Amino acid sequence: MDKLTIHRGIVAPLDRANVDTDAIIPKQFLKSIKRSGFGPNLFDEWRYLDVGEPGMDNSKRPLNPDFVLNQARYKGASILLARKNFGCGSSREHAPWALLDYGFRIVIAPSFADIFYNNCFKNGVLPIVLSESDVDRLFGEVASFPGFELIVDLPEQVVRTENDSLSYRFEVDAHRKYCLVNGLDDIGLSLRHADLIREYETRRLHDKPWLGRTLAG
Repeated sequence: MDKLTIHRGIVAPLDRANVDTDAIIPKQFLKSIKRSGFGPNLFDEWRYLDVGEPGMDNSKRPLNPDFVLNQARYKGASILLARKNFGCGSSREHAPWALLDYGFRIVIAPSFADIFYNNCFKNGVLPIVLSESDVDRLFGEVASFPGFELIVDLPEQVVRTENDSLSYRFEVDAHRKYCLVNGLDDIGLSLRHADLIREYETRRLHDKPWLGRTLAG
């Protein structure tokens, strides 16, 4: 998992509340568990004018010109600004996979569905909770200034503009912060103790050699 410390990026506004995980990545694309390749189908039903299916050439599909991610001013956006209860619905981990594969490292909203919120941290996406009034202000800034950018300083737990005209502090669990700053998912956390794990396995096979024969079939 890539480290996340200080991130600067263009903000894309998704002005919808209660965006569920089936809208983020529709159910027909959930067959793969590779964690990659989902970006082209992020928000598929809103992004394209036809019905998306696995294996389609997305470059040839008709785009919905009214959808925010299809507008030139938001090209390359890596911070998603959303409304309350983002990520509700089913608990599919593919939702943060799709956001990350598209290029989003940060999602800012007044509230998130619990399972989606947890899945984001496990997959390198930082969900930031700000008040509805702060989110309203950011939506106004994004609408007023094409190419509007924010700087997210995770170590300092601050979202700000370059000139500090806007600055918001956010809360994040200390352990989750540690994992993102150091680029550690659950497997990475375990592998920090790889030497101890190997030592244990060696000692166990020495003390109980029949386990080796059992594991070998």
